[in-house]
Amino acid sequence: MKWTILSLVAAGALLAIAQGLGLFAEQESQDIRIPYDDPVAVSRGQEIYAKSCASCHGKKLEGQQNWNERRPDGRLPAPPHNEQGHTWHHADRQLFEITKYGTAAFAPQGYQTDMIGYEDVLMDNEILDVLAYIKAQWPPSIQKRHNALTLGSD
Repeated sequence: MKWTILSLVAAGALLAIAQGLGLFAEQESQDIRIPYDDPVAVSRGQEIYAKSCASCHGKKLEGQQNWNERRPDGRLPAPPHNEQGHTWHHADRQLFEITKYGTAAFAPQGYQTDMIGYEDVLMDNEILDVLAYIKAQWPPSIQKRHNALTLGSD
């Protein structure tokens, strides 16, 4: 009997710690889809992108020069979000989470990046709007491939 109660208390404590660390965020329990076919979301996303993202990722989603070559500080420049980059290689949920929590949250410990998490800057729907704007700029063939990737990752 003692072990059962102790086990329940320990499990409850671990769950509380995990929730406190954000490992079970509200959005994670919901289906995440980028609303790239919603003109209102795309328009809002374009405005937010211009204010919050374009300074690093470029006004036309082109990224920084030599984005795939490490700088002297060991960090990679901001990648493009157009079809030339690798953004579309990641499913909707992963794009959302990288934007919300930052690249370092998903990289090996000690990884250095300039990509902050926007958790305290943008609301979840604003993050999705930015991603909608980005995805709406991709050619239909890339959108189709990205949709297949996202559906296959559920």
